[in-house]
Amino acid sequence: MTYTTVESIKKPLKAFNTFDADTKLALLWYGYLDIKENLQPNPNNDVEVMGNAVYDQIKVLSKDEQLQVQRDVVNSAGTQICKEYGALSTSGMLEFWLLLARGMEEGAIVNVPKDYELPEETSEFVEMIKNLDFEERVNFTRNAIAEMGSK
Repeated sequence: MTYTTVESIKKPLKAFNTFDADTKLALLWYGYLDIKENLQPNPNNDVEVMGNAVYDQIKVLSKDEQLQVQRDVVNSAGTQICKEYGALSTSGMLEFWLLLARGMEEGAIVNVPKDYELPEETSEFVEMIKNLDFEERVNFTRNAIAEMGSK
């Protein structure tokens, strides 16, 4: 794997891993919104194809099924989609989550409810993330999503 777990993201990763699936999904969404303007598309077409293959399976599902699949991925359930996600490289996993976020923006993927509020116990985590620079945030996200899915 070409990413590393640097000291600055160890504490946020530990905190992130204590949250339930819905909280993790919301944090990934809000994290995307916070850094999306600085994200550059991956020039590696193989990564895009692999992330798209898993994303395309989710896009055609009902909103309830889309949410359940996302929860399953976060919880590392043993479903077929989780196994396909788990087989992706970390770049492919990152591409998958970016595609989901863009799908949420376009209305193709179930979104976080407009009235959703993060649980109080996430406030310390959010402050830790705010103190990370862009590269550290991307590195945090890579590490967090690499633990998801079924290997």
